[in-house]
Amino acid sequence: MKKYLSVISAFREPFIVLACIVLYGLFFLVQAYLWALGIILLGIVVGSYRLFGEIYESLRRRQYALDYIAALAIIVSFITGEFLVCAVIALMISSGRNLEDFGVSQAKKSLSLLAKRIPQTVTLYEKNKPGDKLHLGKVEVGQKIFVRKGEVIPLDGVLDSENGELDESSLTGEPYPIEKVKNDLIRSGTVNTGEAIIITVNKVEKDSTYRKILLMVQTAQNEKAPLVRLADRYSTYFTIVTLVIAVIGFNIAGGLPGALAVLVIATPCPLIIATPIALIGGMNAAARKRIIIKRLSSLETLSKVNTMVFDKTGTITLGKPQVTQLILKKKTISISEALGIAAAIERNSLHPLAKSIVNYANEHKAKKLVATHIQEKVGKGISATINAKQYSLTRDKNYSGEGIAIELLEEDKGLASIILIDEIKQSSRESIASLANKLELHIFTGDKKAEAERIAKMLNTPVNIQAEMKPEDKELGVEKLQKNNKTVAMLGDGINDAPALAKADVGMVFSNEEQTAASEAADVVLLGGDFSLTEQTIVIAHKTINIALQSIRWGIGLSILGMIIAAFGFIPPIIGAGLQEAIDVAVILNALRASRT
Repeated sequence: MKKYLSVISAFREPFIVLACIVLYGLFFLVQAYLWALGIILLGIVVGSYRLFGEIYESLRRRQYALDYIAALAIIVSFITGEFLVCAVIALMISSGRNLEDFGVSQAKKSLSLLAKRIPQTVTLYEKNKPGDKLHLGKVEVGQKIFVRKGEVIPLDGVLDSENGELDESSLTGEPYPIEKVKNDLIRSGTVNTGEAIIITVNKVEKDSTYRKILLMVQTAQNEKAPLVRLADRYSTYFTIVTLVIAVIGFNIAGGLPGALAVLVIATPCPLIIATPIALIGGMNAAARKRIIIKRLSSLETLSKVNTMVFDKTGTITLGKPQVTQLILKKKTISISEALGIAAAIERNSLHPLAKSIVNYANEHKAKKLVATHIQEKVGKGISATINAKQYSLTRDKNYSGEGIAIELLEEDKGLASIILIDEIKQSSRESIASLANKLELHIFTGDKKAEAERIAKMLNTPVNIQAEMKPEDKELGVEKLQKNNKTVAMLGDGINDAPALAKADVGMVFSNEEQTAASEAADVVLLGGDFSLTEQTIVIAHKTINIALQSIRWGIGLSILGMIIAAFGFIPPIIGAGLQEAIDVAVILNALRASRT
């Protein structure tokens, strides 16, 4: 019921205007002229007040658009006493505008839904039991909070309970529960799937992981250009043609009524409505193929993309590199000890390699240790204290073999190297070969050049490779391409790609969950890991925009034909209004084909 009420609320202006037209007819039938006139005037005002307000604003900004034709038709019909025609025009305009607004608002819901996940109040843990509730923004570092089973973690902190179980899919896309032990880092935005836990807060609300993700998404969305109607490109020429034919109609068909007949048919509802209907249809078609397009404008931008940038790990490759061996560099430590230290540190990391190292350690029954004072720097590694000693894990820059190596260090001394090898997805080779025929392709990766070239060789397709890139380097790489007049789509799979995703004209991510951090930072989310979805997204965008443009051009063509006939007096204004509605229906039906893309 709420769904239907929301639709009615979104389209209340057209409903009011339509009701006024119906009442006008009823009062006219019973000869209640004054009542009929009042009702129809109300409908005209309700249906056109937004139009005239926007025209006023556009004149102030010295912008010109198709709206002027509609306004002129309303004014002329009012002057000539064609009040019913005037109301029909107002109905067409208000319907088109409300439909476009509704589609855009639906496409922008994700950020508000994301923000609502975090509770605004938290339960403090005082005197060994749950205590008072406090607003999220007032919680200070060092305070303990109580989080029940099923609740979203509101703030970053350290686990004070002996153990816990979290769903981290909102940050990592990992669909399985993650076990935590005392002193492990707990990040806001994750969900407590185990028993109630106690967390000691180490970051206030404005510095929390989840708040920073929200800010990043909001900034990225605000920096993108708003949706621009494709029809506006045709507005100047269409306006000139309309005015010329209207002048002809004025001279041939008998003054203002002749000009009005032309203007009514020229009222650009097909042009205004066709674009959002086609775009929404394209979004629905994409959704059926597990492609979530969050912004209507992304479809238009995707149809213009001539350059595509890929992250490597988890995008072209499976993103689940397997540990093949551990090489000791010091005889003072055993393989089991090295694995235990590495697993204790990586259990707190969001890096895609962390899960593989932890699983490998579990398989080899390495001793479970507790890490404290964990610090992770994106692109640089992670460090922690274990048994009063400082350890860190970072990329082994001296390794030149197959795959990648993660070095375990005690202070600055290398203890061991963990070798991991990742393989390409089955769908990557064929899809990249196909995309290479249409787009300029780049791979941006943090891996060494040798590893990147190994993957590129497996693809067997010419691709531009840039290796050993930090997250900020990827962002600068995208910016450099844009400065060379490239329209860039960036495809990644994790939060490390967020700067480049935000900078790209269209950000695309692979995700196994709809609400991962990467999903919220991008314009397009590809659910699952099938690389062929990338090419399908580009194809859908091209077909959708082609259908939208086709609808616009057919709308213009039919309108011009109708205007010419009206200019010679063969179509009176009220019939012209009906003809325009018929053109609307034809154009809308054509635009709806995008939903079957």
